[in-house]
Amino acid sequence: MELCDLLRIPRGVTCLIGGGGKTTALALLGRELSRRGRVILCTTTHIRPVAGFPLAPNSQEGITETFQHHPALCVGTPAEEGKLTAPAILMDRLRELADYVLVEADGARHCPCKAHAPHEPVIPPETAFTLLLLGAGGFGRPISECAHRPERYAPLAGAKPEDPITPERAARVLLAEDLHDAVFINQMESPRQEALARRLAALLPCPVYGGALQKGVWKCLS
Repeated sequence: MELCDLLRIPRGVTCLIGGGGKTTALALLGRELSRRGRVILCTTTHIRPVAGFPLAPNSQEGITETFQHHPALCVGTPAEEGKLTAPAILMDRLRELADYVLVEADGARHCPCKAHAPHEPVIPPETAFTLLLLGAGGFGRPISECAHRPERYAPLAGAKPEDPITPERAARVLLAEDLHDAVFINQMESPRQEALARRLAALLPCPVYGGALQKGVWKCLS
């Protein structure tokens, strides 16, 4: 089963938040969905151009022209260090230009877990579905080492920064923030990590999925 079917990605705007593989998921979903319609990959914060997808000119005309040759594209406003920030075109117009708009809506600085600052995530009102990712590689490691914004994560988890991330502590953070429609636990590459992921899934009221995105392996956990 393709990842987009497992996650039931709807038409319209989907936001990816959290840590542990957002850009990998963005590219994977973009490739799958491009066989079903036109796809735009973009951000409301900062990302690097997504490998394997043409970077369209930052205009309605540029996007329309690029779609004549490619079913999926990346669009954004050039920023520092070769990154892109939000497109110049409003999200409701992007939604009209494409069948699927995939948005990376926060950053995690390559950490498997994160807590969100008050200004995060930047989820447009047009969003139909929000998927939160986290990495199973964070389980058992100190919050200070593998959580982005540990000074926020630790209090939400009811722990100290030097304490390890456990499924129970991760669940407290996710439940307190309540920002998502579904959760994908990435980096699930061993029986131990799957057992920990299933412990977390059992504590959450939303659909939870898990797997190893870079290996093309995924399943439903709840």
